[in-house]
Amino acid sequence: MLNLAVAVIIGGAFGLIVTSLVNDILMPTVGLALGGLSFTNYYLPLAGQAAGLPLEEARKAGAVLAWGNFVQTVVNFLIIAFVIFLLVRTANRLKPPPPGSTPEEKLLTEIRDLLAKR
Repeated sequence: MLNLAVAVIIGGAFGLIVTSLVNDILMPTVGLALGGLSFTNYYLPLAGQAAGLPLEEARKAGAVLAWGNFVQTVVNFLIIAFVIFLLVRTANRLKPPPPGSTPEEKLLTEIRDLLAKR
């Protein structure tokens, strides 16, 4: 139970680190490449808002499809999933190999195979 609690706390903290990595390092770089705007400000106006408004102002003027925010959340998820995959794969490699068959199991396997041949 304690291990699960520690895992949840560490997972939450790790999520904050990855969110900061995406929001503060990766997405500003992508935003710069796409014209200098913050990537979270990319949206599709659905209520005839003027183009180029910040996302919050566009939301006040009507409905918007905030696709930049969604893409940022997806990138955040993919980074977290990839890092967790690497951690689990590394942990599985560090496990000792399962013990081999005992002499009794080997003997029983031979008996089973001989009976199957009859």
